[in-house]
Amino acid sequence: MAEITLVGWFHTILGILSIGSVIYTIAKHKIIKSTTKSGQIYLIATLITAISALTIFQNGGFNIAHALAIATLLAVVVGWLAEKKRIVGGLSPYLQAASYSATFLFHMIPAITDGLRRLPVNDPVVTDVADPLLLGFYMAFAATYVVGVIVQAIWLRRSSANA
Repeated sequence: MAEITLVGWFHTILGILSIGSVIYTIAKHKIIKSTTKSGQIYLIATLITAISALTIFQNGGFNIAHALAIATLLAVVVGWLAEKKRIVGGLSPYLQAASYSATFLFHMIPAITDGLRRLPVNDPVVTDVADPLLLGFYMAFAATYVVGVIVQAIWLRRSSANA
């Protein structure tokens, strides 16, 4: 695995800030919204992290990490349009939750991949992206995403019913 560049460190630190802020945001607010301070921090850090990912080519040309960065940017835009412009009417809060939550999924896939492929230094846990351990993490993250979106949808439904 290639050494981490200065851009790579910037990207990694911002990614960690994103992950920490989204965990706080979900715990406190149940949903990611650009109207909360922690949601703003998360979304801005996520945007910068995704953009910086598009500048990293340590492992050759365009790869899955770049595709995830593009998917992240699209998910932020769709979530923002749902939140601010209500692009699908009454379903907009659900689209917002699914889109913004997808960005968290898109953070976790490269985070676990890079972490397990780099650590411990000189003897990483995995050496291949097709390693069953990584595939298990990917499946767990996908399942967590689905469950999380369902829980948020239930919370949104109850919140609107009580409003």
